[in-house]
Amino acid sequence: MKSLTAVEESIIELRHAIHRRPETGLELPETQRRILEALDGLPLEITAGEGLSSVVAVLRGSRPGPTVLLRADMDALPVAERTGLPFASEIEGVMHACGHDTHVAMLVGAAKLLSARRDEIHGDVVFMFQPGEEGWWGARLMIEEGVLEASGREVAVAYGMHVYSGLLPAGTFATRVGAQTSASARLKVRVIGRGGHGSRPHLSADPLPAACEMVLAMQTALTRTVDIFDPAVVTVGHFQAGTKRNVIPDAAEFDATIRSYSAQAADKIEEVVTRVCRGIAAAHGLEIELEYYREYPAMIGTRESYEVVQDVVTELFGAERFVELEHPMYGSEDFAFVLEKVRGNFIVLGACPPENDLSSAPTNHSATVEFDDRVLIDGALVYAEVALRHLREVSA
Repeated sequence: MKSLTAVEESIIELRHAIHRRPETGLELPETQRRILEALDGLPLEITAGEGLSSVVAVLRGSRPGPTVLLRADMDALPVAERTGLPFASEIEGVMHACGHDTHVAMLVGAAKLLSARRDEIHGDVVFMFQPGEEGWWGARLMIEEGVLEASGREVAVAYGMHVYSGLLPAGTFATRVGAQTSASARLKVRVIGRGGHGSRPHLSADPLPAACEMVLAMQTALTRTVDIFDPAVVTVGHFQAGTKRNVIPDAAEFDATIRSYSAQAADKIEEVVTRVCRGIAAAHGLEIELEYYREYPAMIGTRESYEVVQDVVTELFGAERFVELEHPMYGSEDFAFVLEKVRGNFIVLGACPPENDLSSAPTNHSATVEFDDRVLIDGALVYAEVALRHLREVSA
């Protein structure tokens, strides 16, 4: 096997280089270039994306077999860094505040480790370096460009990994069976009435009370139509109407985020909230403009892939380094588009620096968040071993 020390040093250096020059969105040319340079010389079939700055690398094993996909996201956030680190961002207003630089480094490390063990691989490994995770649907775009067929056969199982600064102790891995992150949807409503003077509402068609009623009625409707053991959350984070206290506005509008953890709940919520809003508008004799967007599906992990992760982490580092997540995570993650089509799992890795208090450490997306470089080689090892474990067991 390639020297672990050499791999560790190279991926820490890569992480720092990417952290200094963060890029957002779907176009990440400098990040893409650094990944291509880091993979140069390895026995990989490499393809760059056409509509986005993605990288797909395929490692062919010594014998035919199934395909395992390993994914890392690449993009940064529009956050002004305030860590004071020696490798802090040099790009004003942009920072790797969610740890995607560590994900890239760990996946490059896995590519190096697996390339050195090519003779043990019965099948293929696809390395998916994905831009545009932070709200750009990069995984979905890479699927449309063929990442799931990159090896020439369908992907049998897929794994992603994500570092967190304050969720787990550094070096602790976690996952769960079933829902891992929430589905996300957006509801935009504009209630259209007829403005007038506040002293004579009977001569107007006031949209504001109806819009308020919609916000409250959605909450009640969900408690009576969605299974309490299949939770859902509707939060109206933006509400706008009117200009002065004695003027009835022509329109009122609100914008909501909706989270759920199963396809059944997602379908039910869309039907309920749109029916409630349209019904209230009709009851008040008002017009309504309503838009409902499905943003991300819930991410679902399988029992088989969970057990592979548990076994690998336990054998590499001991049972104390693996925990089962009790609940799904509240956020959404576009690796869900991959696991919507392929069985697999999403692994959480604690990366809180030891000098930080885990209970009060800055969270992901914070301008002061930090991640411990020492977990990078552990993540690379787990990426590599889950792929090897799956290919060994399927080919046995």
